Amino acid sequence: MSADLTFRQPTEADHARVLAALGPWWGGLKGEAGARERASLVPRLYFQHFTTFSRLAERPDGTLAAFLIGFVSQTDPSVAYIHFVGVDPQLHGQGIGRSLYEWFFGRVRESGVLKVKCITSPQNTGSRAYHARLGFEVSEVLPDYDGPGLDRVAFTRSLAAEPA
Repeated sequence: MSADLTFRQPTEADHARVLAALGPWWGGLKGEAGARERASLVPRLYFQHFTTFSRLAERPDGTLAAFLIGFVSQTDPSVAYIHFVGVDPQLHGQGIGRSLYEWFFGRVRESGVLKVKCITSPQNTGSRAYHARLGFEVSEVLPDYDGPGLDRVAFTRSLAAEPA
């Protein structure tokens, strides 16, 4: 992993920076409609109310290198959820994403979390493989998970047996 990165908790001022990365980092996937869809998944409220368990990585020049938006469930405090993660494609393969996940696992474990969950679309084979490598159980396709025609794949990782 690149040792010259700085990791910190995001602030509301970081919202625009993350939104700006959603197009180029995803290679224009699905064009303008895809960019709007991704932006709708990362509203400002995550940078106002869900920063305790979220993290940003910056280069020495202050540019965004990676981010993880996550939280502990309000309904079930033994469960945490990773909502959105991004790493600058120029930095893929350097362990930055893994370090964000490992930080999250440690942080939520301190709060009593026993299980971490997240989802992706069935077409996102890269995400499915990545989460499996990180020790997540990968579900079958869940039809209409987020509404009609919005199938998803769910990931679950137990933290119960891991050392603190």
